[in-house]
Amino acid sequence: QVQLVESGGGLVQAGGSLRLSCVASESTFSFDVMGWYRQAPGKQRALVASIGIGGSISYVDSVKGRFTISRDGAKNTVLLQMNSLKPEDTAVYYCYARRLFSINNYWGQGTQVTVSS
Repeated sequence: QVQLVESGGGLVQAGGSLRLSCVASESTFSFDVMGWYRQAPGKQRALVASIGIGGSISYVDSVKGRFTISRDGAKNTVLLQMNSLKPEDTAVYYCYARRLFSINNYWGQGTQVTVSS
């Protein structure tokens, strides 16, 4: 059973930074893609950033230039560096992973990020 454990969320003022970490129970290279979704109150879960096994990276437009996703293969970890945070970034952030040819994602338990104005 794959486990994804997130950490790094918290409360920060607008303009501040946080770094989210997702540690997988197996090598990150056993997944075709990994990344982060977020879910704000009353809204659907939405993709924030992803990194493919070959290193391809994508971001939702609203975080481009502020968030950086990276992978540390030696530590089975995917990171999300979040800078210049805005109140609208407030959400529960979920790490996900998906294997090649699969339509199902593995999910972490989520970590709360709250940005105060």
